[in-house]
Amino acid sequence: MRWRRFNGETIHMPIKSAVEDAIKREHDKGVHLKVCIGTDSQVKGSETEFATVIVFLREHSGGFMFIHNEKTKQRYNIKERMLVEVAKSIEVAYELCNLFIQYDVDMEVHADINTNPHFKSNDALREAMGYIMGMGFAFKAKPEAFASSCCADKACN
Repeated sequence: MRWRRFNGETIHMPIKSAVEDAIKREHDKGVHLKVCIGTDSQVKGSETEFATVIVFLREHSGGFMFIHNEKTKQRYNIKERMLVEVAKSIEVAYELCNLFIQYDVDMEVHADINTNPHFKSNDALREAMGYIMGMGFAFKAKPEAFASSCCADKACN
C-alpha cells in the first residue's frame, strides 16, 4: 500500500513504522493523540476510487493525516460499497491497533454511513456497526464520522 501525507508527500516506509514515528514524535512533545480511521469512495464512470485516512487528532491543537488511495473497476451496489469501505478501514485499524494499545492512543473507526433511514447508505449500518464493534473497535457513523465523511471524502481525487 502506498501512503501519503495531506500535502502529497509520499511516505517511504511501511505505514506501521510511519504511524509509530508520528506517535513517538507527538508523545515526546507531550501531546495526547486520538486516532480516527475512515474510508470513503466515489464512483467515477467505470471506476470506484477509495480513500482511506488515518487522522491524528492532537488534544487542543489540530491534527494531521495519512492517506491511501485505491481505484478499482469492480462494480458495487451502495450497500456493498459501504461495507467495502468499512473493511478497508478495519484492515488498517487491525494492522495498527497494537501500536495504539502500546502508546495508549484512543482509536475509532468511522463509517461513511448515514444513521438516518431515509438515506440509501443506511442499509449497511447494522452490518457495519456489528463488523467494527465485533473487532473490538469504537464505532462512529454520520454525522460524527468526520474521518470518513469529511477527511477521506476530500482525499478522493
